[in-house]
Amino acid sequence: MAKIDDLARDFLAQKTIAVVGVSDRRETGCNLAYRKFKETGHTVFPVNPRLATFEGDPCYPDLKSLPHKPDGVFILANPSVTDRIIDQVIDQGIPRVWMHCMMGTRPGLASGMTSVSAEAVRRARQNGIAVIPGSCPNQFLPSDFGHVMMRRFWRILGFLQISEDGAARAGV
Repeated sequence: MAKIDDLARDFLAQKTIAVVGVSDRRETGCNLAYRKFKETGHTVFPVNPRLATFEGDPCYPDLKSLPHKPDGVFILANPSVTDRIIDQVIDQGIPRVWMHCMMGTRPGLASGMTSVSAEAVRRARQNGIAVIPGSCPNQFLPSDFGHVMMRRFWRILGFLQISEDGAARAGV
């Protein structure tokens, strides 16, 4: 099995990350991830087509509008948005993408709490993009007690396993 720890370590070792799904309407896990990436020294670009700024930083409507190509893209949005973002990831030649899922790499357990799209994962992999289909970077960054416990709990339950082809166990 591919190790999510290795994939997460590679993703988090990158310097520049686009964060798709930040919100000014409510506090979200995406907002928390954006802040954590910044706290850990990443250059972070917030992406939301309806915002001009996010927490004082310029916010971009899409990946094509970023001042330069990021090393990775983190997505916390509806899977239909993930499908559209993957087109941009492929077009821009971005080598890594992380699709958030509250239930580790088992999105079938929480279809309303996932950004993972099986079609987006398939298309990304066909184009040589490293994909993390689920979980949350806050579980792998220096984090709060809740995210540390989620990581341990999902690992015990087997929710952090990715098969040899990189697909999550839930059939992604």
